[in-house]
Amino acid sequence: MRSTGGFWVIAFILFLLDCYVFQAVKTVSQPLSERAKIYINTAFWVISVLTLLALLAFPFVPILRASKIFRNYVFALLAGLFLAKLIASLLFLTDDLRRLVLWAITKFRQNSGSQFLAEGQAISRSTFMSWLGLALGGTLFGTLIYGFGNKYNYQLKKVRLSFNSLPKAFDGLKLVHISDIHSGSFQNPKAVNKGVDLILAQNPDLILFTGDLVNDRAAEMEEYKAIFSRLKAPMGVYSTLGNHDYGDYISWPTEADKTANLNQLKEVHAEMGWNLLMNEHIIFEKNGANLALLGIENWGAKGRFPKYGKMDQAYAGTEKIPFKVLLSHDPSHWDAQVKTLYPSIDLMLSGHTHGMQFGIENPYFKWSPVQWMYKQWAGLYEDGNQKLYVNRGFGFIGYPGRVGVLPEITLITLNVKG
Repeated sequence: MRSTGGFWVIAFILFLLDCYVFQAVKTVSQPLSERAKIYINTAFWVISVLTLLALLAFPFVPILRASKIFRNYVFALLAGLFLAKLIASLLFLTDDLRRLVLWAITKFRQNSGSQFLAEGQAISRSTFMSWLGLALGGTLFGTLIYGFGNKYNYQLKKVRLSFNSLPKAFDGLKLVHISDIHSGSFQNPKAVNKGVDLILAQNPDLILFTGDLVNDRAAEMEEYKAIFSRLKAPMGVYSTLGNHDYGDYISWPTEADKTANLNQLKEVHAEMGWNLLMNEHIIFEKNGANLALLGIENWGAKGRFPKYGKMDQAYAGTEKIPFKVLLSHDPSHWDAQVKTLYPSIDLMLSGHTHGMQFGIENPYFKWSPVQWMYKQWAGLYEDGNQKLYVNRGFGFIGYPGRVGVLPEITLITLNVKG
């Protein structure tokens, strides 16, 4: 069993947060009757104790570790409660700093013979700041619960991209781009099937998938293999691997077991009729014109993500092809290598970020915490003649929901510029 010391540390931090937040709860409940105060205080500590027990039980109870519902929803609720209390506590801390400053000023003036406050009068906690902190924390927690209902709310994004280098024979080519399926998180095959229906309804010429088919294990696809096998297109379905596909985030009995899992995942791609590009390319021909599709294994420049991709191998043989599309899971690859060393890559397609499954997007404003790590995290980016599109992800992982940044199916139409 893995070390449980980290769980005890987290539980202790949560307990300290609970004690701090409870002071604000007492402040806002002051005007209420004694019975109401008892109910509120009891409810607060019952929820807090249950939260701590769930966290501490997780390492010791196998059925909890194996339960997808517990891992997805209960842990999401625990994380949501923690973030809500943390945000509320930041406001409480601001108020307490105010009280500390006032107390210091009072002491100084009293020592100087000036009476700033009456003898024995305390500097009370601000009811307004207590309410504000609790309201903001509660709003965040409520928003995360609301997001549970959005995890299968697939959004179709239609994008038209124009290029000088695109051969006229491929003018109007329709690509459907999906990414980050994370089948190990799914619990509703019927809802996933509707997403596949939406893809097929676009009648694409080519379907492209940019990695993270599973969370960790190839076996996660057993229930969903038949569903994704329905994806067909005249020019084929092509895919590549993401960082989660290698099984790097769990412990394997032996290195051979890990290798066998990856080989099994490659077979899953083949069984679904998907063409997995492993640091290689394919050249499409139409009316004497050519278009190259390159696919590499995961290559990340951020957060210690692995660099399995070998761009030189995938690129070799495409030098004279006038238009190139690259499938590369991690968008940090664009700035780190593609733009600098491979300027003839016209379009790169990525995923990986999920838009953090949390943010704000409207026609005038786009924000997510993930942008603090990834410069390119959702949608279209351009630099000179090169373009990058980052898909927000078909599935989800960790938090079983979406807030503001919904699951995406992208229909990209290529046109000749001019």
